[in-house]
Amino acid sequence: MPGTIEDTLCRIVARRDGEMRDDLARFVAIPTGHNHTPGLDEFRGLVTDRLRAIGATVEMRAGDERPEWLKGSEVKGEASPVAVCRRGGGVLKRGVMLASHLDTVFDPAGRFREMVVSSDGATATGPGVVDMKGGIVIGLVALEALAEAGVDLGWTWVLNSDEETGSFCSDRVLREVAAEHRWGIATEPALAGGELAIARKGSGQFRVEAIGRSAHAGRAFHEGVSAVYALAHALVAIAGMSDVGRGTTVNVGPVVGGTATNVVPDRAYAWGNVRYVDPAAAEAVGAQLDALSTDKSAMPRVVVERLFNRPAKPRLEATDRLAMAAREVAESLGQKLPFAETGGVCDGNNMQAAGLATIDTLGVRGGGLHTEDEWIELGSLVERGQLLACLLARLARDEV
Repeated sequence: MPGTIEDTLCRIVARRDGEMRDDLARFVAIPTGHNHTPGLDEFRGLVTDRLRAIGATVEMRAGDERPEWLKGSEVKGEASPVAVCRRGGGVLKRGVMLASHLDTVFDPAGRFREMVVSSDGATATGPGVVDMKGGIVIGLVALEALAEAGVDLGWTWVLNSDEETGSFCSDRVLREVAAEHRWGIATEPALAGGELAIARKGSGQFRVEAIGRSAHAGRAFHEGVSAVYALAHALVAIAGMSDVGRGTTVNVGPVVGGTATNVVPDRAYAWGNVRYVDPAAAEAVGAQLDALSTDKSAMPRVVVERLFNRPAKPRLEATDRLAMAAREVAESLGQKLPFAETGGVCDGNNMQAAGLATIDTLGVRGGGLHTEDEWIELGSLVERGQLLACLLARLARDEV
């Protein structure tokens, strides 16, 4: 491609290979898991400063509070602000929405804190190295390359801080911004084989609360009503709600109940997650969960709360067009971009539910997500940075 804009973009990105690796190490060392506000603020500031330097405006929008019943599970913390970063363009003003999350799943006080490069320099491990600080690195470099090459593209980049816990705080902002755009790209990491996810299941959260009556387990056991036993009966019912053949799965955990072995427990709780392939499946399992709730006067009493906030992301014609455009760019660069479907969910679900054709695994390659073995293929920083920059350039020329 000598002499083309895409050739220029590829040269710019390749030239910055070392910078991208250094940026990634710096970003990974900033703790952004478990709603660690100081780390999230620092990381957000670094990214938004870079975007301002290429002419973007940055608006901090307030997120929404999570439902109270979710705060007792692993989903903790208050609503974090959502950064909406915009840069104008020509014909396709605000044509492309990018989305990336600043948070990880890792404990800021844990032992997994830094990026470590392998002896051969081909890979590196670290908290969030692939999910998705690597994706943010290539997003920055791609947009900076476009600005340097003089490509006129309107874009908005939404940076949220709660994707790993369900995007309950940022869901409204994601959908509002998505409704303003023509194309959507999330920098989630590629699937295990380097694939682009073209369809995803939906996801919902729920809590089952059992309410009983406390009593001394020795002196007055018969006067008590065990909330733990009531919860156990509900969990047995939930165990039968998965329908693997239809693609519906229901998982429970964590479970909390009781204060001491010599006290009949009056409260017990279980939180869970549902995955489903379409609205009908979501409605079916939701109705089964709702049916576990009992009348307010019942003893023991069971209360079910649920929120299915990530609709399934099926294959759509417009999304296939965008995916095929990404594949054509990849092949022009000598890369492969296979397609696959996944049961995982991300902000791409929310974006497409708002009517925006979205591809959401255009980030870097790697694996071990959400474990202390999380790793990145370092060569994918340049490759995926080039792919993203060139795809955005084609979108700027309205070639999709």
